[in-house]
Amino acid sequence: MSELRKIPNVGKETEKDLIAMGYTTIESLRGISGEELYRQECILRNQQIDRCQLYLYRAVEYWVNTENPDSEKAKWWHWKDGE
Repeated sequence: MSELRKIPNVGKETEKDLIAMGYTTIESLRGISGEELYRQECILRNQQIDRCQLYLYRAVEYWVNTENPDSEKAKWWHWKDGE
């Protein structure tokens, strides 16, 4: 288990995907947008993946780029389109 699992919403499968995309540390994710992570995973899988993963990546973006992230705002459903 890598330090990526310390990020809210990042489970075993998302951890594997992030590592496959070249993100192995929390620091490596700083400055990367949720949209970019989603785009990269779609390329990795060679298909359009469920948009819920985009919402999760938006929450990851918030968490890794915020000095003292609010645990409530780190929940993926707060990052859906139009929220």
